[in-house]
Amino acid sequence: MLFARSYRLLFILLFTSFIAPVWAKSSSQSMDDWFRNFKQTASPQALYQFLYQMPKGGDLHHHLSGSGYGKWWFELAADSEKNGGYSYYTRVKNNNCEPYGVNTFSINAVTFLFHTISQHTWSELSACRQQEYRALSQLNEAQIQGFIQSLELDKPYEGQDEFFERHWQRLNELIANPHIMANILLRNMQEYQQENLLYLETQQNLRFMKRPDGSFYSEDEALAIFTTMLSSAEAKLTGVTVKFQYALVRFTPNTDAQLKWIYAFVDNHRDYYVGINLVGREDDPKGHPLNFLSTLRSLRTRYPKINLAFHAGESVSPSENIRDTLLLGVDRIGHGINLLSDPDTYLLMRNNRYLIETNLISNFKLEYIQDFSQHPFPQYLRTGIPTALSTDDRGMWDARLTDEFYVAVTQFNLSWQELKLLSRNSLAFSFLAKDDKQRLLQTLEDNFDRFEQGYLNNTAQKKVISYSGFMCSYEPLLCAQGGQ
Repeated sequence: MLFARSYRLLFILLFTSFIAPVWAKSSSQSMDDWFRNFKQTASPQALYQFLYQMPKGGDLHHHLSGSGYGKWWFELAADSEKNGGYSYYTRVKNNNCEPYGVNTFSINAVTFLFHTISQHTWSELSACRQQEYRALSQLNEAQIQGFIQSLELDKPYEGQDEFFERHWQRLNELIANPHIMANILLRNMQEYQQENLLYLETQQNLRFMKRPDGSFYSEDEALAIFTTMLSSAEAKLTGVTVKFQYALVRFTPNTDAQLKWIYAFVDNHRDYYVGINLVGREDDPKGHPLNFLSTLRSLRTRYPKINLAFHAGESVSPSENIRDTLLLGVDRIGHGINLLSDPDTYLLMRNNRYLIETNLISNFKLEYIQDFSQHPFPQYLRTGIPTALSTDDRGMWDARLTDEFYVAVTQFNLSWQELKLLSRNSLAFSFLAKDDKQRLLQTLEDNFDRFEQGYLNNTAQKKVISYSGFMCSYEPLLCAQGGQ
């Protein structure tokens, strides 16, 4: 029996992305038929309930700073007892404090609302500029709602520019508070527990984290705040395993020096950090993948392997960015939307060891596709390109992982075996250590067995679900009939 379980798990690891699992139990075959019939007759509520409770593997493409909902940011930032003793101010009006002729494109020339700063930074502003800001704890209701909505991409005229040029700048010093970020991580874990997710691989940097007085934590001091949270009873109760990636913004100054520092840091903290990510807009030529080739090759002569999962192909324009990113030695591609425009690279990735991290809602919200039917995801899934669904910056879409699965099923008519394959891929292609990966893959299979039996025997327990803002816009019937 032990040999059979071990063989089954080994088979998952080797072949999970390439062929339908031939070892599946007879209940799975019955489940295939059950799910095919269920899709044809289920109400939106019933389908969402099913996908919400469905066992899930991991979320592999996850920016922690983009995963907080606006209401979370406000709740934490406005309460010093919840955020480590910090006080914050946000910009609520424009006094035109700057004289004529100043550099309005400077990073310090803030012209938009809800730019948030610490009390320490506020105290160093001129009197005129101080009056533009108001303590978060003193905002009126309209300002509170404005603050929350300013951190979510919820209006039809908001797209790439709003997201890349405003959202992160509004968060500003909030993401430099390790107490807030650790709390955002805990809340993600608690939500993922409800969605039956086993693993989260999130991107979180530690340099330049600030204390309330403006001084900097060391990287190890900042990491300790996260690890203390992960060791807490609340975190352990979720059952979600968490590992980190360190991210390099591709177009920032001194990227070679940054990459060298990141490599050394990840190498020294392999118990928590499992990889490195290259992030940022690809339309900036300073961030071209091959700019990093010589530095990475040099670093590989000095360090044992460090896993790489780089953003590439997050564009509608044909390019060779995915191919050039593979040349860097990456194992996973984030987004990969324009792969079909590069046939040679597409053929290379078919039935190979590279995974594309698919972010359906992100790609729609940021206008890389105008309609979900334009997304190449089904081509990847059904022609042997390993892929898995992930959430990217879910807080800014007001969405969750189940929403990604709901879109995939309703747009592309996924089968039960395809749903299971996506969940398996999200663990099989994770950067977890081998033993941890095997353990979670076996847990996932056990969870699937119980889940299938519950639905086939009509004994599945239903959860009370509230729906995300995204789902209320994508599938209005969900919220029109009692959803929240």
